[in-house]
Amino acid sequence: MKKFLLTMLVIALATAGFIFWLFQRDADNVPILIYHRVNDSDDNPTTLKVADFEAQIKFLFDNGYHVISPDDLLDAWDKGKDLPSNPIVLTFDDGHADIYTNVFPILQKYNMRATVFLVTNHIGMNDYLTWDLVRALQAGGYMDFESHTMSYKDLTTLRGDKLWNEIYGSKQAIEWALKKPAKFIAYPDGKYTVAAEETSKEVGFRAGFIEDYGLAANDADNYVLTRIPVLGSNDNTLFRFKLRLKGAPVFAPIHRFKTDIAEGNPEVADLIFIP
Repeated sequence: MKKFLLTMLVIALATAGFIFWLFQRDADNVPILIYHRVNDSDDNPTTLKVADFEAQIKFLFDNGYHVISPDDLLDAWDKGKDLPSNPIVLTFDDGHADIYTNVFPILQKYNMRATVFLVTNHIGMNDYLTWDLVRALQAGGYMDFESHTMSYKDLTTLRGDKLWNEIYGSKQAIEWALKKPAKFIAYPDGKYTVAAEETSKEVGFRAGFIEDYGLAANDADNYVLTRIPVLGSNDNTLFRFKLRLKGAPVFAPIHRFKTDIAEGNPEVADLIFIP
């Protein structure tokens, strides 16, 4: 019995030490959150209810988080500029119309800003922003609009001119419509290749973003910066948001392990908890 208790104590101490090491290692890294839709009509994992989204923004506001832009983050890393305490980056993918109707009023209420990654060929389509709304939001100062490619194609399937056009075409569209540089790209579904990275760099993007559960790190490749997905349509949304935000150093390696084994052992992967 004593041997069992001693073994359990050693395991507990080792686990605690590992978790402490993870958090210490990531202490200087920055969370980048990725949202998709905010409305009360859709019922899917990527859509947050309006009240749930406001509760999350209020939590950030009440707990001293300071929203920074991707430019602020890279200026700190590349040029040594100071960041505020508790920095965080807010991003939205796709460019749906509820960015204007539901997200903008809440950001304005709490004086926060966000970066929206647009699929430029979708602008003006049903349930998406129009260029007039994008220009108005850009001018308002609470949002900056960047690239989510031209037509949301899987970049891992594209080569040569097709890859170039998908990436550079979106950059041209944003710069033509908004009369400002397009500096950042978020890869569709977080999927990318070395060629996609190199093309993004070649056309003049300053950084590229993927989807992960970890924090963005200064020593990472600037063209594969990680973003934490925020999900909705589930119970205890705010609690799960806090877990994912606060526990990013722990959940990132767990998620990668889950992803690695999912193809061969889906039943086992389903047992691994990710908030």
